Amino acid sequence: MTTEEKIFNAARIVFQKKGFAGARMQEIADEAGINKAMLHYCFKTKQLLFEAVFMNAFGQLAPQINAIFNSDETVFDKIRKFAHSYISFVIENPYLPQFIIQEMNNNPEFAMSFLNHENRPNPDLLISQIEKEIIAGIIKPINPKQLLLDIFSLTVFPFAAQIMVKAIIQISDSEFNQLMEERKTSIAEQIINSIKR
Repeated sequence: MTTEEKIFNAARIVFQKKGFAGARMQEIADEAGINKAMLHYCFKTKQLLFEAVFMNAFGQLAPQINAIFNSDETVFDKIRKFAHSYISFVIENPYLPQFIIQEMNNNPEFAMSFLNHENRPNPDLLISQIEKEIIAGIIKPINPKQLLLDIFSLTVFPFAAQIMVKAIIQISDSEFNQLMEERKTSIAEQIINSIKR
């Protein structure tokens, strides 16, 4: 394992436990088994490290999402696979949704850099497929972009508002995780049942 991989793995662990604000570079260095000087040599600030960790994680997710969007499968199967892949990814990287929202407010340039990245998920083919399946009578007449918004909202929101969700419905961390596992299938079936003819 390279030094950079050790740092990324350590940073994920510390960011997940402490959040971005609570994480300290010394803790990350200790977790990686390197000294703080080496960590600062590789990444001068916590912000730069977090951005690098985020882009590394995003680089793993985006190809999975594009593979789903661009496959030959039905829209229904794509919805199932998207919900499963995205929720699985965020369960492994639970700090990312809150960080994205924070960065969109505090550092919009970085947010736009990953949103405009050439490897970002591109839903154009999926939108075209939805339109064709509407014409074929498989799906009810809907705005494809509203459908995408529903999919993204139902998968992203519980993670982005995790503290509020846990407080309002009064659940523990383990109960939250169990609900998220269940959502991998329940979200997809809920959406599919609402749009199929």
